[in-house]
Amino acid sequence: MKNLVLLLLTISLSTVTFSQSKYESGMKKAFDLWQNGKPWEAANMFERIANVETDNWLPPFYVAQINVINSFNEKDEATLTAQLKKAQDFLNDAKALSKDNAEILVIQAQIYTAWVIFDGQQYGMKYAGKISELYSKAQMLEPENPRAAFGKIEWDMGSARFFGQSIEPYCEKMKTALALFDTYEPQGQFYPNTGGEYAKQAYAQNCKE
Repeated sequence: MKNLVLLLLTISLSTVTFSQSKYESGMKKAFDLWQNGKPWEAANMFERIANVETDNWLPPFYVAQINVINSFNEKDEATLTAQLKKAQDFLNDAKALSKDNAEILVIQAQIYTAWVIFDGQQYGMKYAGKISELYSKAQMLEPENPRAAFGKIEWDMGSARFFGQSIEPYCEKMKTALALFDTYEPQGQFYPNTGGEYAKQAYAQNCKE
């Protein structure tokens, strides 16, 4: 009986290790595709992983993120609607698996921002307050998160510019938020850890020293 228990335990651990290995190799392949200019192939890979790793918020999160990022400059309304719907559906899946997650709140804010960029007259008033609230909540949950901090400042700066106000008061805050990218440590393997290069470019464009 003891030998049977040990055998079953060994088989169980081997199965877990094999499954974990497949997950890691799949995630690495998806990130490689993304970094090599193949975002949609990467999104498809993350989606396949999400269908298997049903208790892991990261794969659906990245499906959502890729769809959002590729929506910011989309001019075709049908394409934009399809991408943002997919982003929202997968982000909802991630939310169900990880409550009060600053990274998820940031992507939700970005989904709304993509709508505002597409048609500010139609969506500006509808989503402006929600976007600001989402970034504020993300910062409360994780004060040192650079994506939450920088996203909030960039949104506030854009709002100031829209209303004809000076953006200079936001530059020092943006610089402080930018520094967080150098000190932030992801909470686990494959956790979000990007945005630093974009933040540097945004700072350089908006706050010339």
